[in-house]
Amino acid sequence: MNASTAAALAQPETGEAPHVLYRVVNGVAIVTLNRPAALNALSHAMVREIAVLLERVRGDANIVALVLEGAGPKGFCAGGDVRALYQLARAEQRDGAQGWRQFFVDEYRLDYALHTFDKPVVALLDGVTMGGGMGLGQAAALRVTTPRTKIAMPETRIGLVPDVGATHFLARLPVEMELYVGLTGAMLTGTDAVHCGLADACVGAEWLGAYEARLARAQWSGDTLATLRDVFTASGDNADDDHVARSAIAAIEPLVARHFTRDKRVIEIVASLRADLARNSHSESERAWFEATLDAFAHFSPTMLEVTREALLRGREITLAESFRMELGIVSQSIEEGDFCEGVRAHLVDKDRSPRWSPATLDAVTAQRVQHFLASPWRDEAHPLADLGASAS
Repeated sequence: MNASTAAALAQPETGEAPHVLYRVVNGVAIVTLNRPAALNALSHAMVREIAVLLERVRGDANIVALVLEGAGPKGFCAGGDVRALYQLARAEQRDGAQGWRQFFVDEYRLDYALHTFDKPVVALLDGVTMGGGMGLGQAAALRVTTPRTKIAMPETRIGLVPDVGATHFLARLPVEMELYVGLTGAMLTGTDAVHCGLADACVGAEWLGAYEARLARAQWSGDTLATLRDVFTASGDNADDDHVARSAIAAIEPLVARHFTRDKRVIEIVASLRADLARNSHSESERAWFEATLDAFAHFSPTMLEVTREALLRGREITLAESFRMELGIVSQSIEEGDFCEGVRAHLVDKDRSPRWSPATLDAVTAQRVQHFLASPWRDEAHPLADLGASAS
């Protein structure tokens, strides 16, 4: 393939534009998620298509690296197509190639393949990057954000656990920050992500948008990843943007460290936040943070908040493959007998914003219920991801 080679893939049945685009520029494969109206949310067909393209790139000796990007200025990828998964769950279509469980199996396999890919991967996390988008992006060797970036793992809001490897990649953060981001679904800016270690650089959106011309001039005679850094994250005036601000999350780190300690259950974190808010004099911005954090805990799935806390802590002690296996078990049980369908109904379908969680409050969540969701529904050898990481062991 040469620089002008391009292919359009994952053609939807409706005749709309292909949802995955592929081209090669100067020996670098570029995969574009092309559902801008849906903020490039991942359908099952897109996951499968990207996996096929990944193997094409792996086997082509003329390709030195891979770039993942989203179409349009608003999002890299807003996550998986939750509405489609909800419809499958409501129709009890769990099993088979088109079932909801296979979506997660295929998505996790793709994410794992990206994490372990033998060529450098660059993820352009420009705009909304959530859920499944984080699964793709956090697997990259070079993660680039812009001032438009909005990063979050908001799964507890709809009755799920932060997945797609989040129990592994959030472990890059200090444990208190990991718990804060994973439990509350806090929105991070591009500079926040760099500050936390969830991105490698934040650059101007316009400068990043012109990367292809720089890529076409790149020479691949030395360190490929170092050359890619020059293309995407070069310092100086070219990478500057008046809107690249200081990280806002740095200002609340002391509060996060005080309240989101690993020894506290979620109900104890809530009590700690309430007591601090009532007892101490805080600035206006600090009070706003307390209130927003407490509001999240008051409205998110109580069960999945406690399950998520335990899963995040476990993820710090296990391998990437083990994290994916744990997450698949939690997600499967959350959809079959947990709060997922109710969370999606309340927030994305009926939009009444009044989910009826079961149980409804944190104090009603028992340790036994938490452990039930964390227990794998499969024997080890029967797990759909049993072979993940086997070649590395």
